[in-house]
Amino acid sequence: MTSTIDMAHAALDGRSTERLAELLAGWLPEQRWFGGKGRQIQSVVLSSCLAAPDVADDGGEEVRLWHVLAEVTYRDGADNGEVPQTYQVFVGARRSLPDRLRHAAIGDPDSAVPELGGHCYDGLHDAHLAGWLLERIADRDALGPLRFDRLAGQVLRTDLRALVLTGEQSNTSLVYGDQYIAKVFRRPAPGRSPELELGLALAVAESPHIAPPIGWAEFDAGALDGAGLGERRLGGQVLDEPVTLLTLQPFLPSATDGWALALTSVRDLFAAEPDVSAARAGADFGPEAHRLGMATARVHRALAATLPTGWLKPEELEQLADGMRRQLEVTVRQVPQLRPYAPGLAEAIDRLAGLGGPLPVQRVHGDYHLGQAMRTVTGWVLLDFEGEPTRSLAERRAPASPLKDIAGMLRSFDYAAHHLLGTMSTLADQPAAATELMTARAAEWAARNRDAFCRGYAEVLGYDPRAESAVLRAFEIDKAVYEVGYEAANRPSWLPIPLNACARLSARH
Repeated sequence: MTSTIDMAHAALDGRSTERLAELLAGWLPEQRWFGGKGRQIQSVVLSSCLAAPDVADDGGEEVRLWHVLAEVTYRDGADNGEVPQTYQVFVGARRSLPDRLRHAAIGDPDSAVPELGGHCYDGLHDAHLAGWLLERIADRDALGPLRFDRLAGQVLRTDLRALVLTGEQSNTSLVYGDQYIAKVFRRPAPGRSPELELGLALAVAESPHIAPPIGWAEFDAGALDGAGLGERRLGGQVLDEPVTLLTLQPFLPSATDGWALALTSVRDLFAAEPDVSAARAGADFGPEAHRLGMATARVHRALAATLPTGWLKPEELEQLADGMRRQLEVTVRQVPQLRPYAPGLAEAIDRLAGLGGPLPVQRVHGDYHLGQAMRTVTGWVLLDFEGEPTRSLAERRAPASPLKDIAGMLRSFDYAAHHLLGTMSTLADQPAAATELMTARAAEWAARNRDAFCRGYAEVLGYDPRAESAVLRAFEIDKAVYEVGYEAANRPSWLPIPLNACARLSARH
């Protein structure tokens, strides 16, 4: 199957295009950010392949670079109407591949591809090609439909060497010196990313709790108007607005993420004497949780002031509950250990649907947890406003209750408190009383910091989110059920954390 954009802007002939598609079909499944793990690829089609001017490296060698949007279809999805998955790749090509780039080879690092001009590799790992990207953003440049831009008045340094961060799951991040960090969306979706959309809105609101998007790149299908291409599609969807490809933000080199700070606090509590409370044990996280609640409230207030708000009508509230019920049913089938708690969880979801009254909604973070908050010398900074990566772009851009973010953070406190219990090998050798004590201490830590966070939130907005107990509980359940499915599939040793939470949430009245 072929996109209507297809090769109108390709820099390669037909055989070269086929060869690059073949290489990507073998390379994509090996990447951490590939979304089709365990599935068999049926086809890879290059829906766009844009050639950049050759870039010279330090030795004077001319390096080729193509910006590629590749659409992947799977054998098990061909007959059920599943739309292709779109992946973004910056493909570099050199006559010879230096040792520092062998790990990024697309295909055999020892085999050149004559049709493509040499050895192909992931160009983001090449500091020279990454530098080219930064220069394009600084110059507000364009390459056909590939458009680069930056905040007005923003002057960018372009003499900074780039380094790819490791550990990314769904994107690739480039750090330029100690100044900037670029997030490259490996699976761009038709439409503007919430990361860019919300970031720009919060920048307009001059929020002190974000790292604003100072630059970005988009695929603007409007640049193809008049090319006789007809309807323009990507990933099976019509392109009626630009597709966000990457964002550039200030780098926070001295910041520490909230997850690391929380784990330090929990370790201090576990190491303290049994009669030392969480409030008195070493690095008490309570004050930081309170400040994080205040920062969260300020960001919610700024989003409500700059972007549309609304209300969920009773029928829409029922639809929200239906989605939660479906996730619960699917997860119970996948993870039988959840089954004993399903009736109590379903009953709590029914209470959400039965509220009847309208529920206020606005734009929110959407995937909020301690790892999305950085503690800087001046306060908390919230990151990654993309929303849940498994959701569609339409779902991630839809207004939601701020309580969804609150529930996500409350679940994160629970994770931080109980995660270390599962990693303490010495605990298995302890008497049952010792295990019960550590479990009680973890619960004490979680309760203290959940309370501090909610009080901080209430201090800014004037109401405690726990007052909406039925709604908050439903969102906590929805998050915990999602976590059960995720941990069962990816980190089975962590599964007891959300399972135990589901047990507590199912029994609460």
